[in-house]
Amino acid sequence: MFPTASNDASVLSTDVGVLLGLLVMARLLDPARMRDRVLFGATAASFLVVYTLWRWHDTLPAFDLTLQAVWPRLFITLEIITILYTLMSMLILTRSVDRSAQADAAHRALMEKGQQPAVDVFICTYDEPKEIVERSILAALALDYVDKTIWVLDDTRRDWLRAFCDEVGARHLTRPDNKGAKAGNLNNALAATAQQSNAPVILVLDADFAPRRDFLQRTVGLLLSEPDIAVVQTPQFYYNPDPIQHNLLASGHWVDDQRFFFDVFQPAKDAWGCAFCVGTSFVVRRERLAETGGFPHAAISEDLNLTYTLLKRGHRTVWLNEPLSFGLSAEGVPEYITQRARWCLGTIQVALLRDGPMRSRGYSFTQRWQFLHGVLNWLCKPFMVLLLIAPPVYWFGGLPAFEADYLSFLRYGVPALLGTIIYMGWISRSKTLPLFMEATHAVTCFAVTATLISAMVRPFGRPFKVTDKGGDRSQPRVHGKLAAIFGLIAASSAAAIVWAFVSPSAASEISSIDYFNLLWAGIAMLIAFIAFLVCFELPRAEDLFPSDEAAWLAHQGQVVPCRIDALSLSSVRVTGSRHCRPGSAMPLHLDDLGWIDATVDAVSKTTTHLRLQPTEAQRRQLVIRLFSSSCGVITGRARLRGALAGLARRGFVGR
Repeated sequence: MFPTASNDASVLSTDVGVLLGLLVMARLLDPARMRDRVLFGATAASFLVVYTLWRWHDTLPAFDLTLQAVWPRLFITLEIITILYTLMSMLILTRSVDRSAQADAAHRALMEKGQQPAVDVFICTYDEPKEIVERSILAALALDYVDKTIWVLDDTRRDWLRAFCDEVGARHLTRPDNKGAKAGNLNNALAATAQQSNAPVILVLDADFAPRRDFLQRTVGLLLSEPDIAVVQTPQFYYNPDPIQHNLLASGHWVDDQRFFFDVFQPAKDAWGCAFCVGTSFVVRRERLAETGGFPHAAISEDLNLTYTLLKRGHRTVWLNEPLSFGLSAEGVPEYITQRARWCLGTIQVALLRDGPMRSRGYSFTQRWQFLHGVLNWLCKPFMVLLLIAPPVYWFGGLPAFEADYLSFLRYGVPALLGTIIYMGWISRSKTLPLFMEATHAVTCFAVTATLISAMVRPFGRPFKVTDKGGDRSQPRVHGKLAAIFGLIAASSAAAIVWAFVSPSAASEISSIDYFNLLWAGIAMLIAFIAFLVCFELPRAEDLFPSDEAAWLAHQGQVVPCRIDALSLSSVRVTGSRHCRPGSAMPLHLDDLGWIDATVDAVSKTTTHLRLQPTEAQRRQLVIRLFSSSCGVITGRARLRGALAGLARRGFVGR
């Protein structure tokens, strides 16, 4: 049914033709046009379908109850799940919607009426340090919106936080226990505020997310513009690199793994009517929550559960794809993995609920398969585990994951890979990179797989695991167990390559299937090695926010103009100043803050680095200045050359 290529030249020429054709399509087609999305998506999907049929028809051994027959079938089962997820993704991405113009019109309509509905701002906090939670509180107080009340929902009942809230003008709420985790905390606030402010609109923020000044101006009008809109969700942006970006020295060239989801998938899901709440930085109508009995707490993913509970009643979550808040990404590898494992378990729990989208009546077919797509996202992770261990299993155990020679894979597999990689880079506007994307998935694949297995036994009844944020990150850390796993995989793949040539039983001439598995072992080794490097965490310094504004320095009795190149709460980098020595006093003048005491920390040919000593009032103004503006230090576009350069420095230089 699927003939093999007659020789290397013919199959390579076909692959080169496919590559050139895909690159031409990526150059000529526009991802903003639905017609082009459909055309490119259908092209990439056709290569995947042909590959899947070839895999099913030509690469499986005859069935029997032996390991030689069961292992390839386990592999292809998980592979088909991954392919199905990819095909569903291509279908979802044929649509997209941008609601910025709708938000503009809705805001103008609200202003013309001269009525701004009251807003209760709920800031959910659990044991975060002051330097984290104060950013959200101060930025929320600085929101450009008159009728707002800031409620700090403190689930660890801290006296210092109560005192801080009283000092700055926020309201402090606690409860006697932590029942229901975050959803329980929110429901306690719903009941308490109903007796006091009772605002019809609620803004929900996690403690590490600071809203931009115009957050409510951009979202409240949109929320009230149509009666069936119950939630307006905005994307999460981060002002620090996640542990993968940071530890690979790639924060300037590699986007965080959530950018594709927030910037590409959610606008597409919104176009299908299936965007969903992500737990922070969203506004919701209080009356809709009253209809559903508050925030649902049957699953630990109360955000996803909220969206589908509302969908069942005919209410929508819409996505406003604008950078309206900035938060703290998981800073360490364990926290990063814990966060993803929690999201996985929460999705599985929602899938198993009796009134959820997979089991209950009241959901449309589109809503059900869109939710299934989210479940498949997590069910793909075990395939990454098998992808990494398959080469050593072949070379040392004699068990091929599938029986194919390299020419057949070049003919049917390579076009599918090229189509998927180039399409995803095109549709995401360069937010994906081969190897780096796979390494990102590899870091969490073992933990997510363990979560899936344990969920088969006991999906409910587990405690809510909060992602730890803040604290001292100035020292390097090594995560030995995880490093051992990826180090072993990388070493065994490398050993498999060597073994293929030096084994006493090695053939005098390498077979076609051996060539294929050698290439596979090389790729698995690279992915595992990148994940291995991530396990060695580099120290973190305070993040400097890029800036370009005029300022003044006091130096030797003179006021010297300069320009701020980067700024943080405790330091600043300026250009335009010279002849200063480290350790000398050099006060800095900033608009709206006045003179700030500062000392010279370091001097280069073009810049001067100052250590700031602001007063408490000035520091709070700096918090608002930095964290309630649309700024960030992380790139939104992936660049392969820069990412590879950072990886090379990390792998061979160590920093």
